[in-house]
Amino acid sequence: MDSRNFNRRHVLAGIAGSTALLALGPRAARAQQADLSAYQSAKIDWRQAEGQAITVAVIPAAYFENLISLAPQFEALTGITLRFEKVPPAQIRQKAVLDLTSGSGTYATHAADPMYYPLYQANGWVDPLDTYLEDATLTDKAWFKPEDIVPAWTAANTIEGKLYGIPYDGEVTLQVLRKDLYEAKGLKPAEDLDGFIANAAALHDPGNRVWGTALRGLPGAGQNVYIYSSIFRAFGGDWLPAGQLTVNGPEAEAALAWYVKTMKDYAPAAAQQWNWPDIADAFSQGTLASYIDAHSSASVINNTEKSTVIGKIAYARWPKGPSGKRVSSIWNWGFPINAALPDAGKKATWLFIQWAASTPTQIATSYGFNGPAKRSGVNRLSLWEDPAYVETVSAFGDNFVEATLTALREDTDVDWRPRVPQWPAVGDMVATAIAAALAGQATPKAALDAAQTQIAALGK
Repeated sequence: MDSRNFNRRHVLAGIAGSTALLALGPRAARAQQADLSAYQSAKIDWRQAEGQAITVAVIPAAYFENLISLAPQFEALTGITLRFEKVPPAQIRQKAVLDLTSGSGTYATHAADPMYYPLYQANGWVDPLDTYLEDATLTDKAWFKPEDIVPAWTAANTIEGKLYGIPYDGEVTLQVLRKDLYEAKGLKPAEDLDGFIANAAALHDPGNRVWGTALRGLPGAGQNVYIYSSIFRAFGGDWLPAGQLTVNGPEAEAALAWYVKTMKDYAPAAAQQWNWPDIADAFSQGTLASYIDAHSSASVINNTEKSTVIGKIAYARWPKGPSGKRVSSIWNWGFPINAALPDAGKKATWLFIQWAASTPTQIATSYGFNGPAKRSGVNRLSLWEDPAYVETVSAFGDNFVEATLTALREDTDVDWRPRVPQWPAVGDMVATAIAAALAGQATPKAALDAAQTQIAALGK
């Protein structure tokens, strides 16, 4: 298979017209007091790219809004003009691919989906970052401490031994539980997938508007496949047996059958079209006893203006599957460097990435942030042991810090999803198969066999 031609043709074919740009807000109005001393202790010349101007594409999420508010600080430190462009999550991948294929270098960097790095790497669209990390004129490694960044996330952004994106924010998936309901029934967080279903059955009471659980049902590579991939790996599934991309087989069928049964028996019918915000909203309104999703959803279910369950929430690691493994997600938003940039632009971009991913900026955008939104997806393990950060995020509920940190260290799997250049198309095909099975339009075997046939046709 010619992966270069395949990737360009199929990814671009999926782009539906242009996407409207979102106007930037007045970032200076929310800028925090610039304190440059934490950065000036690094033994590099932060002003070596002074006069450059770069554009960064991000999604309109609170964790990026916090970063945007600090842009005046970066500009004061470096003399580099920084422009952010906010693009909705459903469009940022396509817009980034359009820019990268054009070679125009419109986006110096962007919030990148880790599943797209194989595509980027196969086409030479972004630079390996090891060169920038090892250049002492550009990086003070003793100050930047790249080894402190969550190893699972950097592993997800590494292709053939080379790093292509520095994680800025990320997540793992956890069990999220109504501890008051669990305690009333004498239940414990599930240790395995059978236990998770047993707990859901014990608490399932739709007559009183409490459903046992819900998982993402909305079709999409980043939606139902996001959850299914963990189940597939927990059942012992291998995406690339003998080097061949495979989405069907006994483990896949068993994993999808578990997914379908859980959703059919214990989730609201509408959950077949729910994404994670819908699930978090339902939980916060007291209509779900549990769910499994990103730890970052904790901020939604603890929204004091909307949630009715604050103080009744607990967290636990993913249940083990039949393979004996707990398999969390390995998601992060990382920043790559557009290979089409001139050298001066690449230097400016690297200085931005180093600034955004550094410990001082991670603190300034999380527990040190003056605004209401406190990030829970910081990129550094050391912050999970920082008393100030731990105190901030412990308010999300019982066992939040312990479950998240243990999952970050022990439950991640770099092969959580198949890291192949063909992923954008493959992800959509698997998503369609899952949706068909959830809707009862096909058995798990028939749905997965159909997806496998489509994937095999990609190489012809």
